[in-house]
Amino acid sequence: MDNKDPVYIHGMPPNPMERRIGLLSAVSIVVGGIIGSAIFMKPATMAAQLGSPWMLLLVWVAAGVFSLFGAMVFAELGTLYPDTGGQYVYLREAYGERMAFLYGWSSMVVVNTAAIAAIAFVMASYAGHFVELPRLDASTEERWSVHIPGLGRIMPLQSIGVKALAISAILGLSLLNHLSFRGGNLVQMLSTGVKIAVIMMLVFGILFSGKGDPSHFTTDASMGVPEGWRLLGAFMAAMTGAFAAYDGWNNLNMVAGEVRNPDRNIGRSLVIGLLVCIAAYLLVTVAYLYVLPVETMAGSSLVARDAAAVVAGENGASAVAAMIVMSTFGATQTNLMANARVVYAMAESGRFFRWAGRKHPRHGSPGNAILLLGFWSSLLVMSGSFDILSDMFIFMSWVFYGLVVVGLFMLRRRSPKRSTSAGSWGYPWVPALFLIFTFIYISTTLATDIANYREGKSPMVNSLFGLILTSLGLPLFRFFGRKRESRGREAASDPTDWAK
Repeated sequence: MDNKDPVYIHGMPPNPMERRIGLLSAVSIVVGGIIGSAIFMKPATMAAQLGSPWMLLLVWVAAGVFSLFGAMVFAELGTLYPDTGGQYVYLREAYGERMAFLYGWSSMVVVNTAAIAAIAFVMASYAGHFVELPRLDASTEERWSVHIPGLGRIMPLQSIGVKALAISAILGLSLLNHLSFRGGNLVQMLSTGVKIAVIMMLVFGILFSGKGDPSHFTTDASMGVPEGWRLLGAFMAAMTGAFAAYDGWNNLNMVAGEVRNPDRNIGRSLVIGLLVCIAAYLLVTVAYLYVLPVETMAGSSLVARDAAAVVAGENGASAVAAMIVMSTFGATQTNLMANARVVYAMAESGRFFRWAGRKHPRHGSPGNAILLLGFWSSLLVMSGSFDILSDMFIFMSWVFYGLVVVGLFMLRRRSPKRSTSAGSWGYPWVPALFLIFTFIYISTTLATDIANYREGKSPMVNSLFGLILTSLGLPLFRFFGRKRESRGREAASDPTDWAK
C-alpha cells in the first residue's frame, strides 16, 4: 500500500484526519499516556507481591526494557502504516479483518476502556483526600454484588463515591473532546507538565529531605521473599503492575495518521518518551523506598501521599495529592483522545456502527467514537476496583502486543524489500525476545490468576474475564460483515450511497 495514494475502503472515499501533531506534542502524548495513575498506586501492590526492595526496582527495569522492545516494533509499523488506528491497522494488514475487528472490539470493551476507567479511579481516590466521598456499608456493597460463575464477583456499589466522581470526570472529558480538539489537546499538554512537576517534587523533595533511611533499600519485608516457582509467579504478577504503569506507549501509533513527518517523529518520540518514563519510575520508587520500608509500602493505599507525608507532613501530602488529581485527570483525557481513534478507524472501515466513524462537522474530532468510549469506560468503573481493571486491561494488551509482533514477522516475510530507515532495531532478535517474554508472561499470569481466585486471594479471574469479553466479538464480526455486504450491494446500485 502506497501511503501517498488515496485509499478507498469498501467503495467509500478516504476520510483522513489532519496531520497536526509535531514532535513535541508526540513526545507529550507518549509520556502523558504512560505516566498516568499506576505509579501512584501500583508500587504498594508490587511491594506486597515481592517483599524485596531490590526486586521491586528490578521489575521496573525489566518491564521498561521489554516495553522499549515493543516500541521498536511499533515504530517500524507506525512508519510503514502511518494511519489513524494503530494496532487495528497492523493486525488488519497481517491477519485480515477478523483479527483486526477482535482487537478493535477488545480495545473498546476491555483494553482501552478499562485503562481509562482505572486512571479515573485513581484520580477520584486521591480526590478523596480533600473531600469525604460517600461509601455504603460493607453489607450493602456485598448484598448488591453480582456473581459470574467461574469468574468471580462484580461489586458495582463498592466505593460508590469514588466511582461516581470517576464517571463524572470521564463523561466531562468525553464531551470536551467531542466538541474541541484544541481544548482536549491543551488539557493533555498542561497535564503532562503537571506530571513532570509531581515526579520532580516526589524525587527531589523526598531524596534531599534527609528524613529517610538508606537501610530501607536492603531490608526485606518480615513476610520474606517468595522462592522457586512462587518467586516467578510473584515477579510476573509484579510485572503486571509495572506494565500497567508503562502502558500507553502505543497511544501515539493510534494517532499516527495525525503526526507530522511520521517517518522521523514516530520512532523518535516513542524512544524518547519511554526512556524518560523508565528513569522517572525508577527515581520515584527509590524515593518511596527512602522514606517507607517495603513492608510499610505494601500496606499503603495511596503510597505517593503517604511518602510525601513523611517528609512534609499533612500539607505536603495534600500538595502531592492535588497534583496527582490533576495529573491523572489529564491522563484520562490523553487516553480518551488517542483510543477513540481505534473505534473511529474500525467504524470507518465498515466493521462497526457507521455513526461511530463520523467526525464532528465543525471541530473535525472523531466525536461519536469518543462519546461511545466514555460511556463504556463509565460502565467499567462500576464493575470493579483499580486492581481488577488494571490487571484485566494489561493482560489483554499483551495478548495483542504479541500478535502484533508475530504480524511484523509475517509482513516482513511477505514484503522483504519493503524496509524503511525506521526498521526495528535488532531485528529479528529484539522482536523475538519480546515475543518469547510475552508468551511466558501471558501463560504465567493466567495460571496465577486462576490460582489466586481458587485460594480466595482475588474476587475475579481478571485475565479470563478479559478473554471472554474479547471472544464476544466473534458473532459481532459476522453481524457487521453481513451489514457491510448489504451496504456494498446498495452502493453498487447507487454510486453516491457512501455520502448518505
